[in-house]
Amino acid sequence: MTLRTYTRLLRENRNFRRLWIAQIISELGDWFYSVAIYSFLLEATGSAKSVALAFVMQVLPQTLAAPMAGVLNDRLSRRKVMLFADFARAVIVFCMLLAQTRELAWLLYALLFLETVMWALFEPGRSAVIANITSGEDTAAANALSSTTWSINFALGTALGGVATAFLGRNAVFSINALSFVVSGLLILRMKFREPHLENQPPLRWKDLFDFSPIAEGLAYVAQDRRMAATMMVKGGLGFLGANWVILPIFGERIFPVRSESLSASQAATLGMSILLGSRGVGSIVGSFGSSFFAKANPARLRMSITAGFFLAGAGYIFLGAAPGIGIAALTLVLAHTGGSALWTCSSTLLMQQTQDRFRGRVFSAEFAVMMFMLSLSSYLAGVAVDRGIDARRVAVWSGILMLIPGVAWVAAQRLWSKSRL
Repeated sequence: MTLRTYTRLLRENRNFRRLWIAQIISELGDWFYSVAIYSFLLEATGSAKSVALAFVMQVLPQTLAAPMAGVLNDRLSRRKVMLFADFARAVIVFCMLLAQTRELAWLLYALLFLETVMWALFEPGRSAVIANITSGEDTAAANALSSTTWSINFALGTALGGVATAFLGRNAVFSINALSFVVSGLLILRMKFREPHLENQPPLRWKDLFDFSPIAEGLAYVAQDRRMAATMMVKGGLGFLGANWVILPIFGERIFPVRSESLSASQAATLGMSILLGSRGVGSIVGSFGSSFFAKANPARLRMSITAGFFLAGAGYIFLGAAPGIGIAALTLVLAHTGGSALWTCSSTLLMQQTQDRFRGRVFSAEFAVMMFMLSLSSYLAGVAVDRGIDARRVAVWSGILMLIPGVAWVAAQRLWSKSRL
């Protein structure tokens, strides 16, 4: 991929351009408010487990909602599903302004749960729609650009969100995020494209949402191709790094706060979190561009990039455990998430190449469900470990070591492609 490829895609493909701008606006808002949530919970409770629980509420509902989300995205207009999810998220995030005290933390958790259910509806549809509005090399370019955009949004959103939280306050941050979903929805409203999965579909009935035969059909579709099943599990392997959502706020607050006479303890901790989370985003940018430049749409190179990604991610967190200062810590996170982003970008492109359009909603929902379950489990266990006195540095090292397990499994799975042109 070259810069010309991306600029041509954005210039000539009006639908993708609108989807991409919507992604920028809504994701920047999301990362804005994540720092506000984590800093509030650490201040209010002092517990790493409270941060872990917040993150679980941001990801586990994806696993629970995945079956229904897959059916909805394969039976209804994916554009309409995304619209509903965006406008519902705007209302939900506005309601977070009510959670101002420790006693109302339960409301924040409940709203995070609902917001994630809407995200669970939105994200498989967005992933599947890319293949409807692009073709050939443009699909690979669109995937790479979407992944890179997520990474840039993460880096900018967490950095700017930390500054905004420290100096403007949490209410302003929540309001900005809610408005971002309104703007995203208005952009998606203007998209016009053909949705071939709707052809010859009977009307969706309420009982269809509880009919698991389409899910069973989707699982049978994946099971018949072991290469597809292996690719679908790549992001599940990335879930082994879920501990980072807990330990990076802890590192920022307790190990590497940005100390200055002009900053309060709360501001110093928030800015420390922002730098570390922003470094994670920088690594994601490098991984997205680097892997797409190397692999393009070549299946063999996509698989090779995934292999490298697993081992870079593991090494980065092992090194983080020994980092002497925030500068070195930031560099280890760039290394780790260069690998993580390569995993994400290349597995998405590879899975699109392997999946028929009528199954994409269910396949991508299942893929996200596996990943979110692993993220939830690993982050919660990390929070429990820190609260029981295990040093956050040691948790980082063990996260890196555990990341090598799915890496070795992926290497072993390469024999599935050995007798195929793929």
